[in-house]
Amino acid sequence: MPLSYIVHEVGMLRSNSYLAFDSGEAVIIDAGDDAWKIMESIQEKNLRVRAIYATHCHFDHVMAVQDLRDALGCEFYIHPDDAEILSRMVEMTRGFLGIEVPEPPKPDGYIQEGERISVGRDSLIVIHTPGHSPGSVCYRSGGILFSGDTLFRGSIGRTDAYGGDPAKILDSIVNKLFTLPDEVVVLPGHGPPTEIGWERKNNPFVGERGLIRRGKNG
Repeated sequence: MPLSYIVHEVGMLRSNSYLAFDSGEAVIIDAGDDAWKIMESIQEKNLRVRAIYATHCHFDHVMAVQDLRDALGCEFYIHPDDAEILSRMVEMTRGFLGIEVPEPPKPDGYIQEGERISVGRDSLIVIHTPGHSPGSVCYRSGGILFSGDTLFRGSIGRTDAYGGDPAKILDSIVNKLFTLPDEVVVLPGHGPPTEIGWERKNNPFVGERGLIRRGKNG
């Protein structure tokens, strides 16, 4: 059986927070906000949450971490290249969006490219995909990919905030994500799901005739 998941749309920026589970064991991917929504699903499914994992450390993907960590007694993991963004979350969010957010949660540890995260009888593999932020990652389990803010349906993550890099996000998507099978379902950090094959062909930025790829190739 493939890894099961529940998606919750949370917070002012309507981020997708995922509860991924198998055999009664779960991880949370991007605890963006509205901890109560996520807790309701955990209790309804009677799940034991092993840890919280971030795809990246912008505020709208980590705001519920502390509440959930306190309630569940679990740990919080990020890629080390996003440690600075997490530590400077308050000032960066104030400067970029003009809003105030609470102090960021401190990570309990770090994940790396190729690491395998056990979830019940299944697992997630970490794919480091810098570009939206230096420590952006995706998590793959068989036919599903939790893509964070790297790849969306018909779009890609913005690169105009601190740490963003258009060349790196192009490389991450084309040379890592687009090497996955066509049928892999992409579960992004915002908006509806999509598939790798559709994005490889049709994405207006990084697809076969996309603007960024066309510009890169002259």
